[in-house]
Amino acid sequence: MSANSAIPPRDECVVGPLLKKWALESPDRPFLVFEDGTTWTFAETLEHTQHAAGGLRKLGVQQGSHVLCWLPNCKQTILTWFGANYLGAVFVPVNTAYRGSLLQHVIVLSDASVLVAHTRLLPLLNDIDTGQLTDVIVIGEKHSPNEDLNYHSAAALSAGERVEADAPVEPWDTNYIIFTSGTTGPSKAVQCSYLQAWSGSAQAMFYFKQDDRLLANLPLFHVSGTGAVMDRLIKGGSCVIVDGFSPNDFWATVRRFEVTGTCLVGAMTQFLLKQAASNRDRAHSLRAAITVPWNEDSLAVGERYGIDMYTAFNMTELATPIVSDANPRQLGTCGRPRDGVEARVVDGFDCEVPCGETGELILRTRRPWEISTGYYKNAEATARTWRNGWFHTGDAFRRDDEGNFYFVDRIKDTIRHRGENISSFEIESEATAFPAVREAAAIPVPSALAEDDVLLAVSEVASATVDPIALLRFLEQRMAHFMVPRYIRVMSDLPKTPTQKIRKHLLRQEGVTPDTWDREEHGVKVERNRLR
Repeated sequence: MSANSAIPPRDECVVGPLLKKWALESPDRPFLVFEDGTTWTFAETLEHTQHAAGGLRKLGVQQGSHVLCWLPNCKQTILTWFGANYLGAVFVPVNTAYRGSLLQHVIVLSDASVLVAHTRLLPLLNDIDTGQLTDVIVIGEKHSPNEDLNYHSAAALSAGERVEADAPVEPWDTNYIIFTSGTTGPSKAVQCSYLQAWSGSAQAMFYFKQDDRLLANLPLFHVSGTGAVMDRLIKGGSCVIVDGFSPNDFWATVRRFEVTGTCLVGAMTQFLLKQAASNRDRAHSLRAAITVPWNEDSLAVGERYGIDMYTAFNMTELATPIVSDANPRQLGTCGRPRDGVEARVVDGFDCEVPCGETGELILRTRRPWEISTGYYKNAEATARTWRNGWFHTGDAFRRDDEGNFYFVDRIKDTIRHRGENISSFEIESEATAFPAVREAAAIPVPSALAEDDVLLAVSEVASATVDPIALLRFLEQRMAHFMVPRYIRVMSDLPKTPTQKIRKHLLRQEGVTPDTWDREEHGVKVERNRLR
């Protein structure tokens, strides 16, 4: 069996066996460093994990169970994740900005009976159907109880008796379920195996070695966040866990914790470039970063701060199949397929298009289980995406004669804003719940800070008038802050096809028109529903 098709042993990719291996081989080596300065060695992390597993077992969590986690990046998020995995259960993190129908959809679809949640988020459960949930571990003191649920203190994650999984946890078992942004419908639950996490982190991020210390400031409800932690666990390195990216604190954090590697996505590079130049610009420990997209800002950050910059292409369903070497010269590239990955750019019939032409990127791997096993409880979407033996990304790409791949556009109707993939479907569903809105279409428009801003075009119900500020305040209470539109355009009718589908491409072509309302121009603020 070739090296790029072999299944690694459990103690190279499965959370429980990995913790046991490093606790035995390097018990005092630092593994996790938290924002408050607390450090857990590998031996301490194993002990904390075993007690968390025992606490979850007391609440009925078994091998194969799903455990919801609704927390920012913190110690309890790690305990929930590792404790569940230690039992052979599945970690199901939830975006802390979710609310309303999107939150309900995620909770019900998860099939989880146990939720670990921050106390400040709990009131949001009172307004939705919590499905099969029975028990909530509350992180924090005060909370607004839902009479249908049983509540437990945070001690439930630390006071349990040590337990083991009922049967060995295998590399192809599910490590975690991450929810997509729901670009063409309700959010899908992506099942990610331990082997997928192993490939997408430790194999794809070949430039990070055991003695590197990674900064995990991206959310642990995204694969970018979980990937940093898994890379360090697999390689026996250390990771700094912080809650979010702050341009003003970034370099202080790097210096304080002696960080050597991190991920910079979207507008993060622009934020760093806008900081005033200093004679300390290169007085830091950071030596390498992965960044998406690859553009002039990426090169400028590397040059100014003396960092080797890498780029890649990934999706929640994948394992970073396309990667670059340090500081590639081709702007816009995502790199080349890593070893063991086959990539093609095809037309609508899965026939390969010539170099330089645009088509859909499809992928497959030689090693089994490297790509997600599918969408939980959504066989139709799974079959549609994994058709003809290839994973269909839904993204438009082109390839050059040297084998470099370039992202061109989104075939799926996704909006990318401040590092988050936003579902136009979700925005439109909430907007049409506003009494005066008849139809809605959410589209991306260029942002001055890279990526996209959100423009919401609406038509009015007969004899009704849409007040942009009232609509904005309505949406603010029903969706994540990063989804709330910057622009609102009120139209008599939205452009349609003969089959009455909205012609979004025409709206995108028109962009921000003179009659479009801009909340920033009017000084209207949106409250950020994130935890700090």
